[in-house]
Amino acid sequence: MRICLKTLLTATATCALAWAVPATAQSTPTEAPASVEALNPVKADAAAIKDVDPALWVVKDADTTIYLFGSVHILKPGLGWFDDGVKTAFDASDQLVLELVEPPAAEVQAMFGKFAMDQKGKALRSKMNDADRAVYEAAMGKLGIPAAAFDPFEPWAAAMTLSLLAMQKSGFDPNSGVEKQLTAAANITKKPIAGLETMEFQLGVFDTLAEAEQVQFLVETAKDIDDAGATMDKMVDLWAAPDPEKLGALMNEEMTSRVLYDALLTKRNANWAKWISARMAKPGVTFIAVGAGHLAGPTSVQALLPAYGLNATRVAY
Repeated sequence: MRICLKTLLTATATCALAWAVPATAQSTPTEAPASVEALNPVKADAAAIKDVDPALWVVKDADTTIYLFGSVHILKPGLGWFDDGVKTAFDASDQLVLELVEPPAAEVQAMFGKFAMDQKGKALRSKMNDADRAVYEAAMGKLGIPAAAFDPFEPWAAAMTLSLLAMQKSGFDPNSGVEKQLTAAANITKKPIAGLETMEFQLGVFDTLAEAEQVQFLVETAKDIDDAGATMDKMVDLWAAPDPEKLGALMNEEMTSRVLYDALLTKRNANWAKWISARMAKPGVTFIAVGAGHLAGPTSVQALLPAYGLNATRVAY
């Protein structure tokens, strides 16, 4: 099994794409909840909800506490994770920090147009050889999408959109993702929200990849399109168990692109560990939620904190 980078990226590595993909890859937004309790499906329909307890870590000193929670940016409805220890930590926090704060819809669309569309007008399928083009067009056909539909896209954007559509077909919904629910809860409780990065930065990471790297990413996505839902289910199961060690091992399994892995995980984890170190100099309680992939494996954020004299401890709940 390959690392299934497109599933890793959609699930854990970057949240920009869960908000920036075209409208065809998004579900209809749900109505805003009236209370924090409404965000917790366990309260709403216990019989239909599976209670899960994803891993939570804490870094603290005499006057500063930082909670680290691994998120999944797109989930199937029906998982009750926003309760118990996670809810207690969130409620105790003065601030919510995410990978990024979702910009207004018009700004999102403008950035997607800037980064995801080929600015020179070179058609997507012209960037592939005959064999790769056949694999890609077959995947498009399986999802009922015309072969030419993504021709204006950069290869990375086509890959992410394909992956999201495949996972939505399997029952995953961007509106059920962790960030969506945490953002809604923070807005209800008037809790400030900050971002570690910007959407422009995250999309730029993909956009600066070499064309050959992007095409490889797209073709691998197309080859594995039938398994996208099952692979995502496996990752979510490990997140929910929780088993961050096995999640980290899965993400490192037969990795095919070290360049992409380093750009999206290793380098950003180092930036965030440095951010946490600086934040520890200020008193208060902060709840940080980033893709679960950043909190698993040998280059996780927690593994980099000891270099700053800090240690992250698992919260038992």
